[in-house]
This record gives sequence, C-alpha cells and structure tokens, in this order.
Amino acid sequence: MTVDFPARCAELLAELGLNEADAPLSVTPLSGGVASDIAKVRVGQDGSSDQKTYCVKFALAKLRVKADWFAPVTRSFAEYQWLKTAAQISPDTAIQLYGHSERLNGFVMSYLQGEETCLFKSVLLAGDGRAEQAEAVGRLLGRIHAATAGPEFDRTAFANRDDFQAIRIEPYLLHTARLYPSHQALFHQVADQLYQSDQLLIHGDVSPKNILFTEGRPYLLDAECATMGDASFDVCFCLNHFILKAVHVPGCLARYLSFCTRFWAAYRGFVVWEDVAGLEARILKLLPMMMLARIDGKSPVEYLSEKDQAHIRQVALHLLDVPAHSLEAFMQTIERQTPQ
Repeated sequence: MTVDFPARCAELLAELGLNEADAPLSVTPLSGGVASDIAKVRVGQDGSSDQKTYCVKFALAKLRVKADWFAPVTRSFAEYQWLKTAAQISPDTAIQLYGHSERLNGFVMSYLQGEETCLFKSVLLAGDGRAEQAEAVGRLLGRIHAATAGPEFDRTAFANRDDFQAIRIEPYLLHTARLYPSHQALFHQVADQLYQSDQLLIHGDVSPKNILFTEGRPYLLDAECATMGDASFDVCFCLNHFILKAVHVPGCLARYLSFCTRFWAAYRGFVVWEDVAGLEARILKLLPMMMLARIDGKSPVEYLSEKDQAHIRQVALHLLDVPAHSLEAFMQTIERQTPQ
C-alpha cells in the first residue's frame, strides 16, 4: 500500500462525484492479492444516516511477488467493463458499480458485508465447502460465457490479448515451462492457442479468493485479467483451486475433488458455442499445467507444504504424460494417487 493511498482514494471519489475533495474519509486497506491496492472507504460522519461505505480499487504496475512481474495498469478498465457485463447477464449476483477513472486507473464499487457474506476461499480452507457452492459458480460462469460467445456481443473493451499474455500466459505457463524442458513444447503450444483464442469473454482469475457468497449467491470479483479468450482457461483456473485444496485440507480429498465434476456438470449445460467434448479435451490438457503453475509459476499458492507441492508435481506430470480421457477420470487419478 503506497503512502499516498488515502489521498488517491479521496481523489478518485471526488472525481466520480461521490465525495467532496476536502471532505474527511476513513480508509481501511484490504487484502487485494498481489495485483491491486484495495480498500474499504467510509465517507461522512460516523453514525450519521448519510454515511456511505465503498470499495475502492487501483491496479498495480508491479505485482507483489518474488519474481519480477509487471502488468499494464490500464487493465483496470477491462476489469470494470467485465463487472458491468456480468451485471447485465446476471443481475442477481452483481456488485454495484459507482464509476471508473481512466486517469487514475481505479474504480469504486459497493462493499459487500454482513453475516451472510463469506469468502469462498476461507470456507474451503476451513473444510466447510459445499457442492452447491461449486455448482453455483459453474452456472454463473456458464451464463457469462454463453452470453458473450455470439457475434452480437460488443468486444471493443476487451481487445487486450497482450495484457492477458503479460498477466496470465507468461507468468503461469511460459515461466513454468522453463522448469520442465521435456514438456516445454506442449506448454508453448497451449500458451499460443490461449493467446490466439477470442471465442468469448473470460474472467481470467476464477479463484475462490475472488468469490464472495452472500445469501447463497456467488459474486465473482477481481476481473483484472478479463479478455476475449478460451473458455478452458476460466474453467481450469477454478477447478485447479478445488484440486489444490482437496490435497491440502485434511479429510476433504474426495469431497473437494467431487466439486470439480459438480462444477463441470453445472457449467457444461451452457456450452453452445462449441462441441462440449472439444472443450473438455482442452481442459484436460491445460489443467495439469495449471497445477504446476500454482507451485512453480510466478504466483504460487501460499498454503501448500513442501510435501504437498512435491505430490502435486508428481501427479500433474503423470497426467501430462498419461492424459485422462474425461474430467471424471482425471479426478479419479488424483484421488487414487493421493495418500489419505
């Protein structure tokens, strides 16, 4: 968080007409992952009827990871446009938006809170994840993908494949490929296919850390990587997190792996833009690479032990060398090879 962050928040709110430039406000930094400065901002006097609470977010130029990882801050615009698009497609799971500043590369949205609000990642790590939650995320993602796959969808705001290359393809696939020379050609083949694809609007970071549940409904946030791309990337990104947490959380292996097939069953009913079998085949090819990427890429997950990391490497490499014929068989292989 930069020293002048409260001043940037005040400037953004003033530009969007949400607060007077010199009016007092309270800024509480939030965990924004590695890519953003994000905060809860209160304006107005404490306890007053006109006090309002917002969530303010700015994109970072250099991400908070050990490796050098830079990304264009203009991705803030694509994120805001993704949130607007998702709100039109699924208004019952939409965050309220208050405006975006191209000059400041930031935007303001509502701050979700309350007893019924929980972060999906926290729920999963506590061992309390439910299949109904995975299915709800699958349906939401399927609705968004299906609604943006047709020729009538306005793609203007998402002509940013080079941003996606910098934010996702290079740090996850190309960086990881250097550590696995015998599989490097396959990594590069998939990376090139992802770069070239523009079949529909993808979120690019469908992770439980970016999903809030309120009253049983999923709210998908943090769309900084949004672009026109391949549906397989979003599906794999989410499935991979279920897999990693299945290995990590004691007693949850079979249950969390079943979330993958439940998510896929909910999602696949929306696939009208291509043959489902073709999409599943690309998922089966990409998913082991994503498993390796979250261990050896530029953004490794923070909760896995060295033993868990070694096991996931072993299973992922096996699935690259001996591909599964279906997503269900993929999960059966992981369960069979994982000590319980």
